This record gives sequence, structure tokens and C-alpha cells, in this order.
Amino acid sequence: MPFPYDEPRGNMEWATSRLTGPEGEDWRVPVSELEDRQARLASRLADARIESALIDDPVELYWLTGGRQDSVLLIGAEGSGIQTEHWVRRSLKRAEFEGGGVDCPHEIRPHPRMSSLGEELTRAGCNVKPALLAGKIPHDRWRFLSSKMSGFSGEPSDCTGLLYELREVKSSWEISMIRESGAINKRMFDAVFENGGLGKSELEMAGAADEVSRVAGFGGRIRMRKWPMDCDRVVIAAGRSGAVPSYFDSAVGGSGGSPISSLGAGFHVVKEKQPVLVDIVHVHRGYVSDCTRMFTAGKLASEWEVRLEDMSEIGRRLVGWLGKGKECSESWDNGIEMASEMGHSKHLMGISPNQACFLGHSVGLELDETPVVARGFDRPLPKGGTMAIEPKVIHPEGAIGTEDTWVRVDDGMECLTAGSDFPLVSEW
Repeated sequence: MPFPYDEPRGNMEWATSRLTGPEGEDWRVPVSELEDRQARLASRLADARIESALIDDPVELYWLTGGRQDSVLLIGAEGSGIQTEHWVRRSLKRAEFEGGGVDCPHEIRPHPRMSSLGEELTRAGCNVKPALLAGKIPHDRWRFLSSKMSGFSGEPSDCTGLLYELREVKSSWEISMIRESGAINKRMFDAVFENGGLGKSELEMAGAADEVSRVAGFGGRIRMRKWPMDCDRVVIAAGRSGAVPSYFDSAVGGSGGSPISSLGAGFHVVKEKQPVLVDIVHVHRGYVSDCTRMFTAGKLASEWEVRLEDMSEIGRRLVGWLGKGKECSESWDNGIEMASEMGHSKHLMGISPNQACFLGHSVGLELDETPVVARGFDRPLPKGGTMAIEPKVIHPEGAIGTEDTWVRVDDGMECLTAGSDFPLVSEW
């Protein structure tokens, strides 16, 4: 059914009714979410004594405006008198629709010419240069924007950490998005089981999982903060390919399809009794779920079964510690101590010296959010925080481990991915 502000039937231009999820579902971010996020950011800007911020990163724009247009968002601190304005180059019409249409909580204007940016900021009520996302945008972009803010002295402050902190705690709607992402993630594992087996290549199995994800609405991008990281969302490592190192800051790299795509599934095939590690990321309406399960053609050797049980035990303990509010850095220390007592210290999260230094990472609109179960994160996972916990061990003959995505709730942790609904190891 067309939306009430759709174009008339006689109009031959594109119609907003085309911007739907499957079966015409309205997949826009609820206006109530945008209102709450903008209000929380305005409050935090006031607490930090930052008059305003100019946001132009795609992820932060989606979080605040409901879309990802060629645009910037000006938002003032609470009490500053600066109205929230979304300045859009293209597409203005799509920005209006995805921002909520007639209920959009912010004003949408055509993007000003850069030569008049300073005048527009003055008109909007700015007295100093708005803060920028210095931790995300390239330095040249930061310098260019600052230079165009004529009429203002000094340099913009940085609001990157402030946005990161705000996004650490997910709303109930965001958690529901990750939960749905996890359900699709599980169906991807079903596809690997149904289409995998002896003699199948990693890429064949990844293709089966990809099809499920695409049909469900995956948009083709996994967002990451750490530059210049990019990620293959279906990492399948059969046997010895699990020990192939890569550029990626994770336990398992895999051979990948080529040197420019040197991560994830490659041309290796499943052999009898070898561990096949499958690490799947799905993104549902922007929100990441991350999960790992093991497969094998024939029964695993006993040493691999012991290693998997050890990683499962470390994972259970991490979930318990984090659910009780233990600091992430302390959970890391305790986790690696357990691994050392089990004899895995040289193989935990990689083979020394190519070991990743974390046991869990927060997820949301990006794969590598904070906090992280690692040194330096001397604070707990907040209630409402969502984290993928993934202890793994790597040996020359392959990789094995487990991973699920969790949310911290009032009385512990709730699993948002496969959990007990999909076995830790499946035999073809």
C-alpha cells in the first residue's frame, strides 16, 4: 500500500513507495528513535560544553537521521538555541522520506554552497565552529570543513568519542534489530550445513550462506571503524586454511579468494575429519550479528573436541563475568589465564606471534564497536551493550572455537544469535 505522501499515480518519476523492505514492509528507523538519539546527543554536547556538532559520517548520519545521504547534520547542544538541520546534496527527497516524512524530527534543507558555510552556521545560531568527527573523517576533510567556516576563529573540537559512547547502549528497538539479524545468521548456518560437505569448497559454502543473507535484505556493506579494515562476512576456513594469517585483526583469517581479498573463504575443499570453522556476520537494517560454529565431514579427532570444549568453557565464563558487571579488561586477564592453564596460550586467537589481543568485541552499526574484552578497557559492558564473544584457538592443522552475540540485561546476558539452537559442531 503506498505511503500517504507518495507521488500521484500519473507522476513518472520514482516513488517513495519503492523504498520498502520485503513485501512492502516499512523499514525506516522509527521517528521516536531519531528523536531520542538527537535529544541524547544534544544533552551530551551540553555536558561537554560543546555548542554544536556537524556530522557527516555515513554511520552516524544513519543513526541520527534515518538515512545515508550525501549530507551533513548540524545539531546544537541542549539550551544553545541552535535548531537541528539536515543539509542534503542528494537525495533531498529521499532524506525527507527516510527521516520520517511529515513526522521528521529535524528540518531538511538543501546543502549550502561551501563558500557560504560560515554564513549558514551563523544563521543557524552558531557562535563557534561546530565540533567534527575528527576520529572518523580524513584529515583533509576536517581541514577543508574548518577552512570553510568563515567568520569563526579557532579550530573545531572533536565529538567522535562522544558519539561512540552514546551508541554503546542500544535501545530496545536496536536490540530487536540485532536479534532479527541473529535469526537470519542462523539460517545462513543452516544453508552451510545443507550445501556443504566432503569435497565442497569454502567459496561454494559461502555462496550458499550469501544467498540467504541477500534474500533477507543484506545491503552489501559491513561497516568498521578501524582504518583501513574491511571484512568478508562469511569466513569459512577448512582444515589448514584456518591457520593462514591475514591482515585482519581477528583470530582466523583464511586464504580468501585472491591477494586483494585475502580474508575468508577460498578454494580449499572440505576433507574428512578436518575442522571447518564458519564465522558469519549478517547485517539487518544496518545492525550486525556475529556468530561462529564448527562443521566436519566425519567425527572430529579427540584433541579438537577437547579444544572446542575448552573454548566453550572460556566463552561461558566470559558471559558470566560480563553479565555481572566485571570490567572488560579484567575479563580479558581472567580469560587468557584460563587459556594458559589449559595449555592454549601460544594458540589463543591465533598462532604466536600473529595473535589477536581480544576475546570479545562490541557490535552495532559497526563490527568493531566499544568496549572490547581486551587490555585498556577498564570498564564493564554497559547494560544494553551488545557484544560478540569469540574464544578460538589456531593450530597449523586448523582452527576451532565458538562465538555468539549477546546483550547485557538487568540480570545477566541474553544471547541474540544461534546460542543453543544450533550445535557447536555439526557433522556432514
